[in-house]
Amino acid sequence: MAILAFDFGGSAVKYGIWNGQEITDKGKFTTPKTWDEMKASLFSVYEGINQKVEGVAFSAPGVVDVQKQMINGISTIPYIHKFNIFKELEELFNLPVAIENDANCAGIAEIYEGAAKGKKEVAFVVVGTGIGGAIFHNGQITKGAHLYGGEFGLMYLSEGETFSKLGTAVQMAWRYCERKGVEKETFSGEDVFAFAESGDELAIEEVNNFYEYLTQGLFSIQFSLDPEMIVLGGGVSAKKGLIDEINQRMKEKLDHFDLHDFIPKIVTCEFKNDANLIGAAANFLANQN
Repeated sequence: MAILAFDFGGSAVKYGIWNGQEITDKGKFTTPKTWDEMKASLFSVYEGINQKVEGVAFSAPGVVDVQKQMINGISTIPYIHKFNIFKELEELFNLPVAIENDANCAGIAEIYEGAAKGKKEVAFVVVGTGIGGAIFHNGQITKGAHLYGGEFGLMYLSEGETFSKLGTAVQMAWRYCERKGVEKETFSGEDVFAFAESGDELAIEEVNNFYEYLTQGLFSIQFSLDPEMIVLGGGVSAKKGLIDEINQRMKEKLDHFDLHDFIPKIVTCEFKNDANLIGAAANFLANQN
């Protein structure tokens, strides 16, 4: 069964075909400014497919309410919220449609065929500009009473600041730029890591803060949900030495609280850039059964 999958992002919309084993025919287009333009672009991709598609799957930002068939919350694509988006898309393609939150899709991909395959109790943490995630209990996604399950970025960590504000490499870079007195996009997280390795004391301080806050957040998730495994996604998950640094700091915290029953298992995601598309397709198939 071929599934056309889309991943709505703030700057680009990615797409591809799930053929049951992998994502093929991948591409992307710049995120349109209006809903009408978005629908036109989506349909143009569909028209360009030279094989039969059984359905269309979407990974989207925001709080996806499947029962009410709308996307609540807020995101960088404001026009996808607060109306029956499922109905409009089904009418556009004349095919069944499934939509799920982007972090949930990435988590589903890792449970389905990735780093957490075969696990039942998993926390998936996406570290991007902010922090999102997904919770899996008995192998099934758990959204919570108000569909905010997995919104780890809203956890308070220090002095009124949240996990999203303190625990990402993007925010680390923005803080570094602010302290340097330059525009916040001047240096990337990758730049700041490199500056730290070359001995820049300010960069060393900000990198240390990043690792410390990220580990604090993961510690809280581990001892709130008690998952078998925490899977890290997002761009920083590709950084060499990330897990070793987190594990070292996690051990210090375990020793501090005299917690020695187990060592949290923290791994990086397997699918990287294709995770949202694979998870969207897996979610579609699960909803058809």
